[in-house]
Amino acid sequence: MKSQIATPKGSRAKKKRSVAGSADGRRPIAIQKILVPTDFSPASKKAFSYALRLAEERGSEITLLHVLEAETPLMSTGRPAAAAFSKQELTHVEEGLRALVDFAQTAGVADAASIVRTGVATHEIIEAAKELDVDLIVIATHGFTASKHFALGGTAERVARAAPCPVFVVREKEHDFI
Repeated sequence: MKSQIATPKGSRAKKKRSVAGSADGRRPIAIQKILVPTDFSPASKKAFSYALRLAEERGSEITLLHVLEAETPLMSTGRPAAAAFSKQELTHVEEGLRALVDFAQTAGVADAASIVRTGVATHEIIEAAKELDVDLIVIATHGFTASKHFALGGTAERVARAAPCPVFVVREKEHDFI
């Protein structure tokens, strides 16, 4: 048995192509600025490849973001104590970001940049998205099991809930479509 799709009366007529290029007259989604948080894991590299493809297709700019999180005890105020990061750690992060920016530029993304911030990853990603006025965040999730997710929470999930823009979450071990 063939399945049939009900169509509104008069919708069988040929649609004219609009000036914007879509058959239904709607403008394409404008994605000019993409924020890509990275921790240099395989999952975040996969998210970077998705962001790179989107940027190439849409002529978007990419900003890579790495957040250095302190693993320090809380101060008496209940806030994390200021963390000192070694020069070696900072150099390693900057080199990793520079390599990704160079790769993006080689791939054809004209405007690629990177930022290093310190603090709590979720907060810093959301604040960077606001400050940079990005149109899309492309972030990886590590796909924790339920028990780990419950115990640790998920940065990607918290970002998706609080972000000022759409968030494209890329799972490490799922079907690829690029």
